[in-house]
Amino acid sequence: MARNKKPNQGQTAEKQAEQPVVVPVTGVGKPTYSIYDFKVQAVIIGVIAFIFYFNSFFNEYAHDDGIVIVKNEYVQEGFAGIPKIMTRDAYDSYYRQLNTTNQLSGGRYRPLSIVTFAIEQQFMGTLSAENADSILRQNNAYGVRGKAEEKLISNMHVRHVFNVLWYILSLVVLLYFLRYVVFKSDPIMAFVAALLFAIHPIHTEVVANVKSRDEIMSLLFICATFILDFKYREEKKPWMLYAAMGCFGLAFLSKEYAITLVFLLPLALYTFRKYSLKDSIIAFVPYALVFGAYWMLRHSIVAPPSENSDNEVLNNPYLFASSVEKLATEISTSLNYLKLLIFPHPLSADYSYDSIPYKDFSNLLVWLSLVVHVGMAFVMVALLKKRSVLSFAIAFYLLHLALVCNIFFDIGATMGERLIYHSSVGFVIAAAYFLVMGAKKMQPAENGMKVLAGFLGVVTIFAGIKTISRNADWKNDATLFAADINTVPNSVLVCANVAAAYITQADTKEGAARTEVLNKALGLLNHALEIHPDMVASYMNRGIAYYKLGDMDHAKANLDSVKRRYPNYPTLPGIYKLIGDDYNRNGWEKYGKTNRYPEAIVEFRKGITIDSANADLWYNLGGAYYSNRQYQEAVDAWRMALRIKPDYVRAQQGLQAALGVLGASNPPQKK
Repeated sequence: MARNKKPNQGQTAEKQAEQPVVVPVTGVGKPTYSIYDFKVQAVIIGVIAFIFYFNSFFNEYAHDDGIVIVKNEYVQEGFAGIPKIMTRDAYDSYYRQLNTTNQLSGGRYRPLSIVTFAIEQQFMGTLSAENADSILRQNNAYGVRGKAEEKLISNMHVRHVFNVLWYILSLVVLLYFLRYVVFKSDPIMAFVAALLFAIHPIHTEVVANVKSRDEIMSLLFICATFILDFKYREEKKPWMLYAAMGCFGLAFLSKEYAITLVFLLPLALYTFRKYSLKDSIIAFVPYALVFGAYWMLRHSIVAPPSENSDNEVLNNPYLFASSVEKLATEISTSLNYLKLLIFPHPLSADYSYDSIPYKDFSNLLVWLSLVVHVGMAFVMVALLKKRSVLSFAIAFYLLHLALVCNIFFDIGATMGERLIYHSSVGFVIAAAYFLVMGAKKMQPAENGMKVLAGFLGVVTIFAGIKTISRNADWKNDATLFAADINTVPNSVLVCANVAAAYITQADTKEGAARTEVLNKALGLLNHALEIHPDMVASYMNRGIAYYKLGDMDHAKANLDSVKRRYPNYPTLPGIYKLIGDDYNRNGWEKYGKTNRYPEAIVEFRKGITIDSANADLWYNLGGAYYSNRQYQEAVDAWRMALRIKPDYVRAQQGLQAALGVLGASNPPQKK
């Protein structure tokens, strides 16, 4: 529709929207800087995104950053780790450190973003495979301290900068996709949609949690696939088709969402380039080769879930629900995404058990969600024959939602804000359509555009306030979960993580303040265990809290609870060693006994059953035996320590002492 002119009579609003916009020429040969120009729109969106996410540069690592980046030995190896990243599950390093295998349904093969982390690490300083493995295993429970931690945090600042740059790049590509494919005749609609996407606070998790770069890269390459394919249809240059197929493959290597292009690419050709349904489907045939290759690669790499993975509610959020409750809760939870897209408050990094209570079909929210989503599907089909942009927008929303709502595929989580990232493209396309069409109906037209600009300005300000404040929550685990516990107080994962932060804080406090912080941690862990009595991490952290309070008996009881549920938990040996040391040293003064050497022996042996190659545990076991006057057992323990670590000086000294005692008590017989 030309500016400052009345709509043509007899045209529908949608047809008016498809008319080309006339941009006034300000001079021959002179560049024009208009809001209609792609470069101007890209700069505006890029600058706004930079302002919105600038404060995330100062963040550390939080949530899944630890297991995917910080404690991933393949990432820490830099370039040398890339072949391993490309041939393993995304969480393989984490599983190895926990002495387990795949815990999530379907596995996670998303190597591309992890490769970028390894590339960054190459320039920030790498570790050898041996050093990375040993360091990361030792620090699995407690994190890293001192200069090593400072280095990791410094590296994360750099990664946050790169994440924002990736986000800005993806916004520019998204804008071009919207202008070239979806709203080719209306650059203002394209700009409004891209702006709404860029400023939406629900995307803070994707940008502020560096691990979620896979979401950013996935959408970037999906949009690039659309663009290059449409360029190929227009210009008939074979390299463009090959490039589109390559982007399709890269989208798959970023995250599995690329599967939606099986439907969305033909739908886009049908809707926006007026292809017949048959021709639209045929046009996808080359991409089927890429999909087939990816599927075979993925199938050869991702292992099936471990035998007991479905028995943990944190991996299987509907473990305790009946089949009816599971379906009803999945349906109602899908509505939460739409609610957060319309009004993004409050936000949370976690929605695991029991933050979203199970529901049944007597709950009105279940039926409301069903009506809304079935209604959307009905409208999508009804508008399909009209080749409506709204049909495409709804399809974009629903197809991506179908991948994460658990109804069709178990994803190992109830919901997550990052999971609606792709669907939100469909949401902003529809929102931009209605906003711009509403503005165009106002007369005179200039007033409509002013009202639209004012509305977008207000929304941008409020979105900026929410986004910037939410970025601050993502500084680290302590700040993130301390904020989220107010939103999801019954999430066992959030309770456990806030408690873990308190336990860490205790190391910086003394006296009554230290005791108070540890008791707060115990209160949260008790609450978490009331909700989920088999949560291993809660028992582990409660054991550590009791250890720091000096209550070894309660600490031991909690560690034994961990051992019963997870016999090979990797940090148990170290904690058992600490408890055994305490029994060894403080028997008389602390416990009112001459010694507690037998109990120390029991704790050391518990650790050894988990980590039999731990020379320190064998050394300490030998010391407990020696103190308990079991000299032959001490000799055996110290010999085992030396077998593992031949240059272990203290074990050599202990062995000589024990042998000396044995020799003195068994003098040679006279002939």
